[in-house]
Amino acid sequence: MAQAENQIGREVKKATVREVNQLIAYSVGDPLYDTEVKEEQQFRKRILIVDDDADVTVTFKVGIEDSNNSGDVNKRIEVYTSNDAVVALSEFKPNFYDLLLVDINMPYLNGYELCEKILAIDINVKVCFMSSVEINREGLREIYPSLSWGCFIRKPVSIDYLLKRIKSELD
Repeated sequence: MAQAENQIGREVKKATVREVNQLIAYSVGDPLYDTEVKEEQQFRKRILIVDDDADVTVTFKVGIEDSNNSGDVNKRIEVYTSNDAVVALSEFKPNFYDLLLVDINMPYLNGYELCEKILAIDINVKVCFMSSVEINREGLREIYPSLSWGCFIRKPVSIDYLLKRIKSELD
């Protein structure tokens, strides 16, 4: 119990009243904790950003998470990142993510190959491709006929535009 109280003390500084109540319920084993957390999580969307440039993943993650503070609490976005496509594939959780933001040009496994493999595991996840170079979509449609080409984001991109595209894909 003392350990739970110490954990509560550290978290209270940053937590809302509801979060404190959930932490207390969790620490004493309250069965309502799971129900409350699941209800809250149903309003959250999860995205995975895969880009070999750590500056891009960190910048996008911070920008998206900052928007959670100023927006509707029922439309929060949880952001997960990976700087290695092979690792992203090996750690991918089916039916967990709502949207993938995937860089096209990455070593070992490009964005298209990654998405082909992920869509074989989880057909429901939406994909937004990103690139800083011009892409010949017609040529790529011939090489990767099974991929959807609905969402494409050209880098560099402003956080405002990125958020607008993400929200339109998630709605």
